Amino acid sequence: MSEENTWERQALEHLLLENLKENKRARRWRTFWRILFSLIMLRIITLMFQASNAGKGTVLGKHTALITIDGVISPSSPANASDINASLKAAFENPESVGIIVRIDSPGGSPVQAGIIHDEMIRLRKLYPNKPLHVVVEEICASGGYYIAVAGDKIYVDKASLVGSIGVIMQGFGLTGLMDKLGVESRTITAGENKAIMDPFKKESPQQRAKMQALLDEIHAQFIQVVKEGRGDRLKNDPDLFTGMVWNGARSIELGLTDAIGTVDSVARDVFNQPDLVDYTLRENIAERVAKKFGAAAGTSFGKIISEQTRVQ
Repeated sequence: MSEENTWERQALEHLLLENLKENKRARRWRTFWRILFSLIMLRIITLMFQASNAGKGTVLGKHTALITIDGVISPSSPANASDINASLKAAFENPESVGIIVRIDSPGGSPVQAGIIHDEMIRLRKLYPNKPLHVVVEEICASGGYYIAVAGDKIYVDKASLVGSIGVIMQGFGLTGLMDKLGVESRTITAGENKAIMDPFKKESPQQRAKMQALLDEIHAQFIQVVKEGRGDRLKNDPDLFTGMVWNGARSIELGLTDAIGTVDSVARDVFNQPDLVDYTLRENIAERVAKKFGAAAGTSFGKIISEQTRVQ
């Protein structure tokens, strides 16, 4: 064999050897990142499990249970009936909790969600008559937030808190004048004369408006009844009480809408005589945020990686 052929052969072997080494290094790094990703995901799942079971069936020593209702009350927000009621149930069921504080900072929201939370608070108070449930208002407790608050034994506020808004609202708009100017017409087709009730692209019907007003009046009457049942003789006879008006905390005490000035800490310390607080509020955890951000594709990729590792091992 000539020296030239020998050199070419050696060069080729060297290149192949280096290529093999590079492939091995790449495989090692892929394996490393897969294992690291798996460990991170397992940790996230563990945190999710721990967060979802906070305060449930756990002996924490004597304490005051705290549940926070923050923001707009709706099925898609953290202040939803499912999570709040699960937190309430866990707090009442724990024999180590001496009382429950529901901290509210909400402008209101869904009357249905508020009603479900209210009814569960009433049910649990009857089921555990020796375990008090007090509400503490921080910035605002209005509309649906107050609907929930009246289910408590007592309501504590700051003197500058905003309380009330015992009313119902339905908002809309009309575009028919603008449509006439632009030469635009609505071509909505319905089966049922009230199917497109309050359609902003059609002129308002007095009959349909009257139907919607009657609906709101019925819901308002339900709200008023709940407040009267919850507050009883503490309510003062004021003509503005159920008009949707909002008052500051000091005035709300005078009207009987709330009971006294207080904070979470002061109620736990001075009313329950148990300053140790345990937060039972279910909160969106890391895993849920990751799932919402990356969607099902992330879960599929994770499953694929786990599957590949299993085959390699």
